[in-house]
Amino acid sequence: MINHKLLFLFIIFTGVAGCSIGPEKREPPAVFDLGAQRAVPAAARINATLLIPPVSATPMLDSLNIIYRLNYRDAGRPEAYLENRWAASPAVMLTDRLRARFAPAARGVVSLQDGARADYSLRVELEDFSQTFDAPEASKVAVRLRASLVNLETRALLTQRTFAVERAATPDAPGAAKSLADASDAVVDEVLQWAAQSVK
Repeated sequence: MINHKLLFLFIIFTGVAGCSIGPEKREPPAVFDLGAQRAVPAAARINATLLIPPVSATPMLDSLNIIYRLNYRDAGRPEAYLENRWAASPAVMLTDRLRARFAPAARGVVSLQDGARADYSLRVELEDFSQTFDAPEASKVAVRLRASLVNLETRALLTQRTFAVERAATPDAPGAAKSLADASDAVVDEVLQWAAQSVK
């Protein structure tokens, strides 16, 4: 005959043991973005309507990972913070930044979904958006992109240029996010000045 008291104690014991060896509850990752769009006067004027398609990027930069490299150990091995991530991919965030910054300077800014006519297309390829460590406590970030201006009437490439901005950063994910936001604003401003001069 089964001893019901022993069976009950066995079930309780195995239940408690199961709880103790189960997976630990992890905190949700901290989420970062580029911050609020800066309210700056449009120093450059573009007397044209611009089509700004989504920024293109490699799969590594088209994800939510905050990427870093330990140059003092293995510069060819990109890594990602496990407990920190972007609110959207760098390519998406940079697309929004470009459109918001160009809107007050140009005669108009449209996207592919608008189906509207434009004079020029500004195509941007994101090549770097990461943090690097030359030593455990020495950190910087870099934003590098290639921008192309295409005359949509003639389908001719008007001009093309690579832009790169670096900023010092504290050696952690929050520091990387803040400095990458600063570098993004700086590189977008450079692209705006270049586009205004090129269209003239």
